[in-house]
Amino acid sequence: MGKRGEILQSQVFDVLNGADSPLSAYDVLGELRAVNPKIAPTTVYRALSALSEKGLVHRLESLNAYMACQHEDHQHEAVLAICDDCGTVEENVAPELLESLTHLTGKSGFAPSRHVVEIHGTCADCLPESDAK
Repeated sequence: MGKRGEILQSQVFDVLNGADSPLSAYDVLGELRAVNPKIAPTTVYRALSALSEKGLVHRLESLNAYMACQHEDHQHEAVLAICDDCGTVEENVAPELLESLTHLTGKSGFAPSRHVVEIHGTCADCLPESDAK
């Protein structure tokens, strides 16, 4: 990859890393257009794809959005807890859960290529005090 691609990936990562919540590709594009008005959507999608392949960015399938990885070890699949009230996302690593899912689906001969585990609900900060434990 060329130096320009690496610079763009770094800029995209910085935008996601500085965001308070997941961003769509067009949100990222909007942020980048402040410094590069001619940047094309396909350029941003390529950078997001490359960052995802490196494990530096997660795509939240249910939100059609992206977020920076929250763990130092980027060679893992994440279990993402998404608050439907405030939009925060908590990233968890549970290799044993993913192994169980692979085993479960493998019983029928299915061979998963990747796991996407997203759990929607309410975070502790948004739960009414009577419901928080």
